[in-house]
Amino acid sequence: MNAALDQLASDLGLAAPEHEALRLVFAHACVARVRHLLEDPEVVQCLDGLGAFVEGRADRAALDGWRTCAAQLANHHPGSKSIDGCGHAAVSASYAVAKALEGKALEAASYAAYATVYAQGGPGAVADVESFDTEWVWQRDRLAALAQR
Repeated sequence: MNAALDQLASDLGLAAPEHEALRLVFAHACVARVRHLLEDPEVVQCLDGLGAFVEGRADRAALDGWRTCAAQLANHHPGSKSIDGCGHAAVSASYAVAKALEGKALEAASYAAYATVYAQGGPGAVADVESFDTEWVWQRDRLAALAQR
């Protein structure tokens, strides 16, 4: 849905195996922006684990463990019983963490953007494409900056 980000990712060849580190760093950056929306401390630990991995403080085996844990937690999130969007934001943020740990950077970015919009304007906000603009611009600019490193 973020056409500018999708185009940049395509131009960079982000999906290529040799760009795994860039995918993980970018995904972590996107998800770190919605950390405050996570409700489950275990999901926060998974996000912190990804941070440790991208900083070289954790190994692949640990990453694999956090990946499995985050996927299970996201798939079992109770969802929202409220119409204010907060529960929806937490669900999207949890899925963002799971996708980030899977190395699916664009999916993680998308879930993180949804979490941000849900948190700001509730469920109805996601119908307004313009409500994503700020996050989408940040995501595109962040990937561009990380790719230049």
